[in-house]
Amino acid sequence: MVNTQSGTVSVIDADANRVAATIPVHHLPSFVAVDPTGHRAYVANSGSNTVSVLDLDRRREIAVAGTGEVPAMARVSPDGRSLVVTNRGSGSVSLFEITPYDSSDSTAPAPRLRIAFSGCPGAGDAVILPDSLKVFVACSGGHQVMAVGLAAAAGSWAAKQNSALMTDHLLAFLDVGKTPVHLAMKPDGGEIFVSNSDSDSISEISTWTNEVGGTYVIGSRPVRGIVSGDNGTLWVSNYGADSIAIYSIDDGRLVGSVRTGSAPDMLAFSEDEHLLLAADAHSGDVAVIRTAGQGPALFTILPAGISPNSIAVKAIQKNP
Repeated sequence: MVNTQSGTVSVIDADANRVAATIPVHHLPSFVAVDPTGHRAYVANSGSNTVSVLDLDRRREIAVAGTGEVPAMARVSPDGRSLVVTNRGSGSVSLFEITPYDSSDSTAPAPRLRIAFSGCPGAGDAVILPDSLKVFVACSGGHQVMAVGLAAAAGSWAAKQNSALMTDHLLAFLDVGKTPVHLAMKPDGGEIFVSNSDSDSISEISTWTNEVGGTYVIGSRPVRGIVSGDNGTLWVSNYGADSIAIYSIDDGRLVGSVRTGSAPDMLAFSEDEHLLLAADAHSGDVAVIRTAGQGPALFTILPAGISPNSIAVKAIQKNP
């Protein structure tokens, strides 16, 4: 958990439900990403224009690297080779080479900057495809999404098919709605849905062709989306309408909505996806929506704290 004002990251023991450690980083950390192994974390420090590398086993910072201005988000590719940092202040995206985790080495070199791409005002949210070959970035200060090809590993099938894929390269700027703030990717990686906050719409992007398939009205100030595990339904937080919109991906149309508390933002499914949780920023609570049964409906609203802005679900494994 990132503690922006104190310049630290807290490690929470999910079994004991307690804070296990607090790690100092740098000025105004804004986002933390954990690598696929669960042993390393990368923290975007928006106030110092750096990214910190954390050893989660030893619970300390082991390296730091410079980024662009006001880094907003860090993402680690599924293959653990690339670190993508979006820089809101400079409107750019920094791509770093990172070292795979080695249990015998207590240190790690700082991420090595491979390249930076500019021209993405308000660069914010980013998603990396499951094959680690593309990243899409929301340019929230305008009306576009940047698509970038990530360098393939030497000797990989992609590199053997096309040697040009061994270098990072700008693919396209895709026109969407005004103020794209969030990207929701289908679990299969085939499409991305963009929440266009100031256009009251979502845009559908094909990740195969790097094209916008269409832009559709969804509700007042959409800010977040989440796609069901079967790739069939998109749920969207309409921040300005105090509701969650339900969009059928297969049918290409809005099929319903559910009321929430005031200003729903972050979304998370329960492990079985029978419940959808929405953090309500203005009312300081969490709306619990039943997704199964006789149709989507508000199940209950739980009190939270002031201005909740993130949500995570702990999976509990029952003993056989």
